[in-house]
Amino acid sequence: MNRRRDAILREMGLAPLWRLRGAEPVEEAQPEPPAPVPEPAVVAPVSAPAPASRPVPLARFAPPVALPADAPAEAPARRLAPAGDIAGLGWDDLEARIRECDACALCKRRKQAVPGVGDRQADWLFVGEGPGAEEDERGEPFVGQAGRLLDNMLASIGLARGNDVYIGNAVKCRPPNNRTPETDELAACFPYLERQIALIKPRLIVALGRPAAQALLNQEVRIAAARGKLFEFGGIPVVVTYHPAYLLRNLADKAKAWEDLCFARATMKRLKADAV
Repeated sequence: MNRRRDAILREMGLAPLWRLRGAEPVEEAQPEPPAPVPEPAVVAPVSAPAPASRPVPLARFAPPVALPADAPAEAPARRLAPAGDIAGLGWDDLEARIRECDACALCKRRKQAVPGVGDRQADWLFVGEGPGAEEDERGEPFVGQAGRLLDNMLASIGLARGNDVYIGNAVKCRPPNNRTPETDELAACFPYLERQIALIKPRLIVALGRPAAQALLNQEVRIAAARGKLFEFGGIPVVVTYHPAYLLRNLADKAKAWEDLCFARATMKRLKADAV
């Protein structure tokens, strides 16, 4: 990290680790500056073709993450929500379907479903885990403390909520006590996320946390092993990083998340350059 980047982050109140303004001070050791972020690596090709509507110039992506022998092998089983085939729905009908959904038990304790928010033609799509208590109250993703950190993370790479950015979640209803979504809940909600991606046609997807990554990649994921690699969903590059709520509990990993954001920014720059 150079002095200019430090100055920019400090001006935004993010330096050195995106500290939230107004938060209680936390005694913490300063992490070592992260190493320079390399250009996206070119690795083994995947077989899935890019959508015809937007070719993906980065033709090669990372293979599935290698897991230890004792790691769970089961991936989320995807299926259509019982409400019916949603592949042809437009935005208004899709969001109405999400708000009425009873495809899994999460609907029983929610106050409201949270479809997503932002630019519906965005180049950037950020996918989180699921709504928290404040999101359940307001019907918008990432509006609590983790949401404020996400806004700071976006600002650190020149982005802003709603400006060429769409934000959604892997599940649209709040899991009880903010627990991690279960496999069947991710599977039940996946058709909604899939349709949102088809409508947005983003250039790049950033998976925030393990549940989001597993929903998109349909496989077990370890964030530490997946960082710094490009995966793909339907031909769209996918970058995996930590969820902001995790970063609030693990301050030292904010430096790693900064590296991931720089990696995503470099990937987007290359995608746009190759599309010219």
